[in-house]
Amino acid sequence: MRTVHVNASTAYDVLIGEGLIDRSGELTAKVINPCKCMLVTDDTVEELYGDRVQISFSYAGFEVVRFAFPAGEASKNLDTLTELLNAMGEAKLSRSDLVVALGGGVVGDLAGFAAAIYCRGIRFVQLPTTLLAAVDSSVGGKTAVDMPFGKNMVGAFHQPSLVVTDTDVLRDLPPEQLSNGAAEAIKCGVLNDPALFALLEGGGWRDAIDEVVERCVAYKRDVVAGDEFDTGNRAFLNLGHTFGHAIEVCSGLGMLHGQAVGIGLWMAAATANCPDALILRLAGALRANGLPTRCAYPAAKLAEAALSDKKRSGGTVTLVLPEAIGRCVLKKVPVAELPARFERALATQEALGL
Repeated sequence: MRTVHVNASTAYDVLIGEGLIDRSGELTAKVINPCKCMLVTDDTVEELYGDRVQISFSYAGFEVVRFAFPAGEASKNLDTLTELLNAMGEAKLSRSDLVVALGGGVVGDLAGFAAAIYCRGIRFVQLPTTLLAAVDSSVGGKTAVDMPFGKNMVGAFHQPSLVVTDTDVLRDLPPEQLSNGAAEAIKCGVLNDPALFALLEGGGWRDAIDEVVERCVAYKRDVVAGDEFDTGNRAFLNLGHTFGHAIEVCSGLGMLHGQAVGIGLWMAAATANCPDALILRLAGALRANGLPTRCAYPAAKLAEAALSDKKRSGGTVTLVLPEAIGRCVLKKVPVAELPARFERALATQEALGL
């Protein structure tokens, strides 16, 4: 088992290894005295792992209550949040009790936000079941729900007390979900870790999934430790996201987050006037991991969608722009420049045949 320790307003460990889902209750009991816990999941994950996790927590002495909602981004809204909060109240959870998030990013975001605001904040544990959640959203304390006017627009910073990632669960994911998480891992390589990028760009990294998760979490740990509340260098973690979130919005949230962010990676490089060789290398890494490279939406529509992004600050937005694999810079640009930047990216797409 690998351990990455995160120093934030709440210090906690991220545990990574095989067979941990059946030990999740035992591992949690080492850091939180057994209490009542609300196990939050979606209906897909509940069928796969709900009973196993409940047995593990019950055996460790926790009193388990379950809440499941329909799987998918469409459930990450105030209506589902209200249902969850009401369920927590009906179960009479107190400030000394616990929320356990079992699932991918949607579950973690929703359950974490409920934990952040119930009784002004109670503890929660993340049990990520997707690669995307394992390498990114389960670590760092960002929680949120979507609103009609934008993705992740209502939320809170609320660090977990523990993250337990079972890599056997990740290996059992469908190929599309592995690809979805691979995009965020590729992002980490582009930001800070050329060796990780080299491992991922060949596509044959699945036997090294423990290492991939550990390296991504360790990098995010370091960024969060220096900028927990996203006022400075944590913005680097948004590489590909301004472009990717616009693509997600244009798709009606039908495109997976990792797929959109993957396209956003090469778009960011294109708007930074990177050499064609770098853009093609990024696109090649995406294809090797089963990710799309082509954006089907017009520049004007993408720019309009980007204006709803929460990373906008007044009349500017901070873009993360690659200079080389392992090196990126932050650049504030006027929102008025966004249409031209999307136009440049789409022109590059056609010129390079992406």
